[in-house]
Amino acid sequence: MAAYMAREGLLPDIVLCSTSLRTRQTLDLISSRVALPDDVRFEKGLYLAEAEALLDRLRQLPKGAARVLVIGHNPGLHELALSLCGSGDPTMLERLTDKFPTCALAVISFKGNEWRRLAPGAAQLDRLVSPKLLVSS
Repeated sequence: MAAYMAREGLLPDIVLCSTSLRTRQTLDLISSRVALPDDVRFEKGLYLAEAEALLDRLRQLPKGAARVLVIGHNPGLHELALSLCGSGDPTMLERLTDKFPTCALAVISFKGNEWRRLAPGAAQLDRLVSPKLLVSS
């Protein structure tokens, strides 16, 4: 996934990472392939956070943060992605509805630059990539 992110230029401005060992290991793997920003925030509140708590956290991000990478846990991340994505490619949306696999990457965009206005249904699913899809392509 890290190689895919680097190849596709999916570089975050801010990283929000749960404090769990597994998410820190994931971050280490990503940082071995992707130039991460200096702004990496390890947050205990992301550990097993529910979708609403994750949305509240995203709403606190500064305007200047165009791209944010959240490394956290299911089911919260899955539920957040489902809640936010009111549009996108139907096939990807269906795959997202079915499952958000371990180490999957959802690229979600929304209009405007004010995180505080992020709301359910207001975003678009631009990509949904899983390790399995990368191996089969």
